[in-house]
Amino acid sequence: MENFAAPARPIVARMAAQAAEHPDRAVAFQGAPGANSHVAAVQAFPNGLPLPCFDFADAIEAVQDGRADCAIIPIENSLHGRVADMHFLLPESGLVITGEHFLPIRHALMGTGTRDDVREAMSHPQALGQCRHWLRDRGIAPIAYPDTAGAAAVVAERGDPAIAALAPPGAAAIYGLNLLAEDLADADHNTTRFVVLTRGGRPVEGDGPFMTTLIFEVKNVPAALYKALGGFATNGVNMTKLESYQRGGSFAATEFYADIVGKPGDPALDRALEELGFHSKWVRLLGTYRQARARG
Repeated sequence: MENFAAPARPIVARMAAQAAEHPDRAVAFQGAPGANSHVAAVQAFPNGLPLPCFDFADAIEAVQDGRADCAIIPIENSLHGRVADMHFLLPESGLVITGEHFLPIRHALMGTGTRDDVREAMSHPQALGQCRHWLRDRGIAPIAYPDTAGAAAVVAERGDPAIAALAPPGAAAIYGLNLLAEDLADADHNTTRFVVLTRGGRPVEGDGPFMTTLIFEVKNVPAALYKALGGFATNGVNMTKLESYQRGGSFAATEFYADIVGKPGDPALDRALEELGFHSKWVRLLGTYRQARARG
């Protein structure tokens, strides 16, 4: 809790105490109260008790330790790409993806003075990237901070009118700041996708369509990726996301993160996964869950 700025600490303490009384309803999120992840937690779990955590590892640990029933973590943004390094955090966590949530993002500029006073804007690098044209056009220098609402708390603590924060509009009221500009984004489609993480696999209930998330490493041979993915094409399985990443400082072995439409037990998907496994060193499913938004 000491990592949070002073104005956020009593709020964090109160929310943590409420979550501790009912851990079965606690929803861990990264950031200070008022962050976009807080907004997502409230929207996705109206009856939940949001539990603020300073970083992604803390949110995952809260679920591992049983202090929270689940965590809601941002994974990608329509403007700025990958948000959290889930490729590294999730496989090592032992947690499973059991849901997703999409949150339209609109930032607000907030501070202790007036709009004309502002020379610098503090926020999460993602938020700064999503508003970089707006900031540049107004001569406002970006300052990176681990969290949007946390930046608002820091601005309130410093009391310097030249430094403002980019954060969700509700953070202004939480930390007693002036709203200087609203509805900020470099594109109207600015949306962040979140995933819900739990300790164990839960039965996928209801009707689809479904999503399945997995990671895999192809064999280090020519055309390995082409062959590994061929089964998805021949079996008509839609792959909506494919990202490569390096682990352990090696430039020889590439691992991949993928989202595909369907769930294990679907004959077409099972055949595609069987072919993927044949051409890969290993394949690991990270979760199957209902789509929150249609693909295709």
